[in-house]
Amino acid sequence: MSALWDALFETTLREALPLLPADSPLEGETCLSALGLDSMATIETLLRLEERYEVTFPDEALTSATFATPTSLWGVLTGLRADTA
Repeated sequence: MSALWDALFETTLREALPLLPADSPLEGETCLSALGLDSMATIETLLRLEERYEVTFPDEALTSATFATPTSLWGVLTGLRADTA
């Protein structure tokens, strides 16, 4: 697990990344689409994150930039969590 995010986030992402070997680290700037995050997996990941973190991604956050890397996605998720705290 990275110190950049928590274990739940890493687990959720790994579930959607079929091309990331289990023994490989998930790097912050890794291109998620290069690891197999396609449009269907993006939707599934979005729904899992909303459920697990009890947040709702607003329409303006539903961009390719948000789901480009673990760091970008974690940044948006962190902001949403701060808004609900």
